[in-house]
Amino acid sequence: MRRLILPTVATAIALAILLTLGFWQLDRLAWKNALIAKVETATTADPQPAPGAQSWAELVPFDVDYRHVFIEGHFLAKDVFYFTSLGSDRRGQYKGPGYMVYSPFVTGDGWTVLVNRGFVPQEIWSYGAEVYAGPEKWPDATRLTGLLRLSETPNWTTPEVQENERIWFARDTDHMAGVLGLETGQLAPFSIDLDEEFSGKDGIPQAGETVVRFKNDHLGYALTWFGLAATLIGVYLTFALSLLRRKPVSDQSPE
Repeated sequence: MRRLILPTVATAIALAILLTLGFWQLDRLAWKNALIAKVETATTADPQPAPGAQSWAELVPFDVDYRHVFIEGHFLAKDVFYFTSLGSDRRGQYKGPGYMVYSPFVTGDGWTVLVNRGFVPQEIWSYGAEVYAGPEKWPDATRLTGLLRLSETPNWTTPEVQENERIWFARDTDHMAGVLGLETGQLAPFSIDLDEEFSGKDGIPQAGETVVRFKNDHLGYALTWFGLAATLIGVYLTFALSLLRRKPVSDQSPE
């Protein structure tokens, strides 16, 4: 029994860690499911006024991202492009690699926001971005609706920005605005993806293509930790039983 003390203590500590990790992943699963449900509700809700400059410092990411909003004002004659790829879950006819067209929009309150006007597939965009994304493709309405998306921060895996071609690989609105020569002091810390109804007259840019996708592997992680905990218990019990079944040296008969 004395030989089981150290293995028992070590097993108990390891088991506690594995179970804690498993239950933590279950908590994360519940949080992620609630977030997904909240986003699904927000994207279909009636549009609310986009947050104005006075409230930007107080924005809570999980409360505003994907919120359905509206803005009123006018476009500026400038564009930048965000490289992406649409899968089979797209709403319009075009999919595959291409570019989201972002144009600055000045609101009636005087602040500026980058508006994602929609998707231009790569094979069409390569014929001339200005032809398929220029001012003649702007929506006729001065009141626009869409989904609010917070700006992204590039990481070490993000490809370099191609400033000459105005192509980004992350939704870094501050950098986009800087390259366009916009006054960043009144630039919203988010962009707005236009609703599907604001697609170009010939379907390009193809609006309404916000990708609502959340990585949700927490259940798999939880099962992994619980599985390791069960394996640990099995190994410990096998070791303990084999040790307890051994005869003491004093009880063994000499040959």
